[in-house]
Amino acid sequence: QQERLSSQYDRRAKSFSPHIKVDVRDAASAATAIAEEASIYRRSLHVGDPVGRLQIGRIGLKMIVVQGTDEGTLTKGPGHYLTTGLPGQGRLIYIAGHRTTYLAPFSHINDIRNGDFMTLTVPYGVFEYRAFRHYIVKSDDLGVLSNRGREILRLQACHPRFFATHRYIVDAQLVAFEPRGARTWLRPPSG
Repeated sequence: QQERLSSQYDRRAKSFSPHIKVDVRDAASAATAIAEEASIYRRSLHVGDPVGRLQIGRIGLKMIVVQGTDEGTLTKGPGHYLTTGLPGQGRLIYIAGHRTTYLAPFSHINDIRNGDFMTLTVPYGVFEYRAFRHYIVKSDDLGVLSNRGREILRLQACHPRFFATHRYIVDAQLVAFEPRGARTWLRPPSG
């Protein structure tokens, strides 16, 4: 299924027409433009659609993220929680993945170290994040879905392995973004 999703994503990315002017002169203007691109792209997504490519070198992950986190969607790969943001929107981006079944994209989530980089590529740009926090919450803790007003990529898998009583969470902050067809902008880490 990942091969099919990869082909679908490549077609989606190729057909996506960016609206960003490549001559933006400062990070604030670039961030505003990329947020508009993210909103346009978000409106085009439906449950089960490929969202983008997630790469995490430490654990050898390179997979297509799928829109949605229902049981059927998560059989295809890691899923983007529908009510959370997309890269560039300055909000929480929540991605859940199985740890032991259905391709087990996050089977080694606990091996990610603080300081590790991860990249999320979407049709309108490339976003680089850096892991900074690991923690475990109960499976019914919905507070992890709350937006705190800054862009955080949050990865989630069941914990402990083979059980679903808790969730293992890794948070990563945005450190750089490159709008499609434009230069790379660095984002200073925030609080």
